[in-house]
Amino acid sequence: MSTESYQVVFTGQVLDGFEEEQVKTSLQDLFNASRERIERLFSPSASSTIKSNLSHDEALIYHQRLTAAGVEVRITEQARSAVPPAPASEPTTDTPAAPAAPDAPVASAGTDDRKRAPLTFTGRGGEYFGIWIVNILLTILTLGIYSAWATVRNNQYFYGHTRLNDASFQYLASPITILKGRLIALAVLVAYVVLSELFLEAAIAFAVGFVFLVPWIMIRSLRFRAINSAYRNIRFNFQGRYGQAFMVAFVWPLLNLLCLLLLTPLVLRKTHQFVADGSRYGTTEFELAAPNKAYYLLFGKALLLALGFGVAAWAGARFASPVLGAVIGAVGYLTLFGFFMAGVANLFLNSTQLAEHHFESTLKPGQMVWIYLSNSLLVALTLGLFTPWAKVRMARYRAACTTMLIAGDLDHFVAAEQNRTSALGQELGDAFDVEFAAI
Repeated sequence: MSTESYQVVFTGQVLDGFEEEQVKTSLQDLFNASRERIERLFSPSASSTIKSNLSHDEALIYHQRLTAAGVEVRITEQARSAVPPAPASEPTTDTPAAPAAPDAPVASAGTDDRKRAPLTFTGRGGEYFGIWIVNILLTILTLGIYSAWATVRNNQYFYGHTRLNDASFQYLASPITILKGRLIALAVLVAYVVLSELFLEAAIAFAVGFVFLVPWIMIRSLRFRAINSAYRNIRFNFQGRYGQAFMVAFVWPLLNLLCLLLLTPLVLRKTHQFVADGSRYGTTEFELAAPNKAYYLLFGKALLLALGFGVAAWAGARFASPVLGAVIGAVGYLTLFGFFMAGVANLFLNSTQLAEHHFESTLKPGQMVWIYLSNSLLVALTLGLFTPWAKVRMARYRAACTTMLIAGDLDHFVAAEQNRTSALGQELGDAFDVEFAAI
């Protein structure tokens, strides 16, 4: 009978944070093998396959145990065979026998061998209201100084209540760091105002110099948010380059204007690519896989919607009444608004991958518009007091429409990243808490 079998392959590399001698000793103990056999495993002439003819569950257990020991291994699928797989206790290569592994729950995979792990948000409006109102009152009483602490408390609440695969995210920024960044920004603004009043030429030179500072601020903003965000105690990171940021901030928008906005989809894709390709989870890079065609298709649909509603609004006002034309125009605007809110977010997330893991976003334009409009109305009717419930409501919907498609087991991926990042230091003091949104 035809069966699927897998093999565990040693890449020849030791994970960051481990010494080769330490890894060899660990493997010797783990396999209960002689030193000579372990040395042969690291020999360039030795076979790189540690174990073959394994079930997927068995391969995952081997991967977990070997990764914890500091060995970089990967799981590969073997060709289908009519021969039944060898028992787990019999090695298929001249390498140490596999250790006995405890029973471990392994998530079932779908038809594409991926586990679906939906994002969930567990926050409640009434609970968040207490944090929100205290933040506002203390910010007012301290003349804005407490706003740095308010930012941290808000982010910690939303990160902590966002869960993936039964684990929540973490926000790790220091309020003091945020306060320092804001004081520096305030000092720069005051200096510019003073220069513009006293020395016009100096103010112009200052403004020109600031243009070249903007890409650096963009990078620092994205890096600050990334390295202060963590999942299972592993920080994210951002490693975008200055030249890419300058292109996104100035060159591509200028070319778009010169081309009469025909490059708008391309500009959006370049922005998404800058953010996605520069992002890291531990040491693993994110990647944007969407082609230019997908962005032009999105904007093409939006253009057809705009033309359709525009013609309908004109016809309604011309042949019926101005009120009907205005109503059709308002409906058209809201439709486009929801289409872009959902469409851009879906395109970005559905095109982003982390190693072999992918994401899926299913935001609906109509639902986005309904939540936005009803939230705005309730916030206005309650003089702003509904704001916490509005934020929680939107966060819950966005999470409910987001899923991570996990190849294999995310636990093993996280364990590998913990090994790789254990020796990495993070310098947080030179970053800025400035918002830069890609979606």
